[in-house]
Amino acid sequence: MEKLFNKRLQVNVRCKDSEDRKATIRVTIELQLTTSPVHRRDLLVRLTDDVDPYFLFNLSISEEDFQSLKVQQGLLIDFASFPQKFIDLLNLCLSEQESDNPRFLLQLSCQSPMLDGSASFSVVETNAFKHLNHLSLKLLQGTDKEIKDYLSVCLSSLKEEKQSLEIKLKKTEDDLSRQLSYAQQTLSEKTRELDKLRSEWTSQTSSLSSRHSQDLMSERENALEIQTRLQQQNDQLRQELESAHKKSTQQLQSRLAELEASNRELTERKYKSESTIRDLKIKLVGAEEESQRSKQQVLSLRRENGTLDTECHEKERLVSQLQMRVAVLEQEMKDKEQLMCRTKEVLEATQQQKDSMEGNAESKELQIRKLEATVKSLSEELIKANGIIKKLQGELRNLVEKIKIKNTVTVSQEKVLQDTSDKLQSVKRDLQDTQQQLLHKNEHVSKLKEQLETTVQKLNESKEVLKTNENVINWLNKQLNEKQLSRKPQSPEQFETPSVLSTTAGMRAQFYPITGKPGMSPVEAIDMSPVEQRPMQPSNKLGEPAGLESKYFERRDDSIPLHGLLSNLHHREFPQRQSKHSIPSAYFSA
Repeated sequence: MEKLFNKRLQVNVRCKDSEDRKATIRVTIELQLTTSPVHRRDLLVRLTDDVDPYFLFNLSISEEDFQSLKVQQGLLIDFASFPQKFIDLLNLCLSEQESDNPRFLLQLSCQSPMLDGSASFSVVETNAFKHLNHLSLKLLQGTDKEIKDYLSVCLSSLKEEKQSLEIKLKKTEDDLSRQLSYAQQTLSEKTRELDKLRSEWTSQTSSLSSRHSQDLMSERENALEIQTRLQQQNDQLRQELESAHKKSTQQLQSRLAELEASNRELTERKYKSESTIRDLKIKLVGAEEESQRSKQQVLSLRRENGTLDTECHEKERLVSQLQMRVAVLEQEMKDKEQLMCRTKEVLEATQQQKDSMEGNAESKELQIRKLEATVKSLSEELIKANGIIKKLQGELRNLVEKIKIKNTVTVSQEKVLQDTSDKLQSVKRDLQDTQQQLLHKNEHVSKLKEQLETTVQKLNESKEVLKTNENVINWLNKQLNEKQLSRKPQSPEQFETPSVLSTTAGMRAQFYPITGKPGMSPVEAIDMSPVEQRPMQPSNKLGEPAGLESKYFERRDDSIPLHGLLSNLHHREFPQRQSKHSIPSAYFSA
């Protein structure tokens, strides 16, 4: 006889002409093996009530009976796996019997009003649509003989438990009596030792008090001697300090006399410096007279300058021609300014992107803080759950000693343990989810930081390009001014406007590093291709500046192309003057 299941379950009892009621009934499932005369297995199902000893329902299921049950109720399992599946259904009912709306129920229905005769024991699954009957077994009420056999088995088990308890009680009584005698012996020994210690303590205190009084007398004598000695030392120190103070006062008086003498010397120097200032004022008046004379000379020079104005009118014609060229250059400068505006707009857009990225980073940091707070709360809940588990373990140890109430308490404790384990598992899952979310958020924040760094690098590069363009434009303006000032006065016939329309459309200023001729500016090198090998004559006799450094002419892949100074000149037309001799220009090709 092998016992497979023995637990108390809550069952809905239905009788004829009476209301439904709930009762706690013990369900036992046993597997009976018989070898003689034929090897066979029978499954015994028994329903009993711990309160009512005469409540007994039995059912014996053999393999042949199971085949007919399988056909009647449409079961899909064999006899070998039937006991375990039946126990699983009973465990489901046990786990959900405490809930308000249990999914699995046990029902015991009888046709008679007082549970007499046969009764059907069924496992029902409830849902919103209908009640599904998983299994229904017909149990027979136990006869008087079966009830007596059952009661005799229960009585024998109780007697065995009683005997075991009596044996344990005798053992505990013997142990306690031994411990009590041992404790009394130790107590008597300790009282003797305490009396001895008290006598020793009184003798030691008397000896110590006498020693202490002698030591006090000697210490007082020593203190008096030390006090007299210190008074003598104090008198000597006071006398020494008074003598040192007198010496320091004498030194300070001599120092004061020296400072008064130096003060007199400084006042004499002050008077001498005032006399020199007066002499310098007289010299200043003479210098002002000389400046008036020089002003008169300036007036005479202005008269001579008026004669030179006539010559300047002729040169102004030349200037008007040059102004036409300057207008062309100004148009190209406006094009450059438009390009600068575009680059500024790009910079503003990148700045806005940077601000938005910073806002996103702040929001992500807030989310990270919230997640950290949730992680802390979850860890606190975990600590509380561990404390609850420890308390439950302590309660279990105490409940083992109470044997009579063992079954009822163990069922409730198992439910509580299952609930706490489920809560622990759910909390651990939440912890893992939050940790994964934290990792994802950290990766996202790192990506955003990398994007910020790349945008900042691009900003810095564009700023450097802008600076180089501004340097080139300032250098070109400076070269223009120097050329206009350094030109000698010539007749207007010697100047001519170069034919700009003869040049090809869309010309660009290509900057090459100047290696062969240091006297030629980068603007003069516009019309000179790197293929040509002809030596060029310098356009100025006085020489020209060497130009910008070579680092401003290096080509970069990510830089903004700088168009030439003559890129828009093919849209305008200028009248050309015929002259005998054309002078090569430093800015335009002939």
